[in-house]
Amino acid sequence: MKTLFRLITFFTLSLFIYNCSTTKKTNSTTKEEPVVIKNDSLEYEIIILDIGFNAYLNSVARPPGYFTQAYLENRNRFFVPAWNSRVNNPSRFNPNIYQNIIDYDPHIDYGYDVNYKLFNYFEFAEKKYRMFLR
Repeated sequence: MKTLFRLITFFTLSLFIYNCSTTKKTNSTTKEEPVVIKNDSLEYEIIILDIGFNAYLNSVARPPGYFTQAYLENRNRFFVPAWNSRVNNPSRFNPNIYQNIIDYDPHIDYGYDVNYKLFNYFEFAEKKYRMFLR
């Protein structure tokens, strides 16, 4: 009977110690899909590979339809030149963040989806990289 009691106590303590140990982090290699911004009729496409933008677009960003297309176009008219000037100054701004110039012509109607995602990318980048593009 004493042996059975010791055996049960040993297994209980072992189980307790095992459950109190830290959990192991699994090295998940889940790949985030790139966000593609395009307007097929204009043959215009932007591919955003920035990690976290997809989640931002689905959870933090205001839903499509919240802003008017005119508002988004107006905001993008300010964001794009500020972005492009940083791309052109790699000695002053981080070239790992500002890699590509965005060819955005404010006189072309890119459609709501392009303007919506581009605007939200600038909002996301401002928060992620603690920058101010305005």
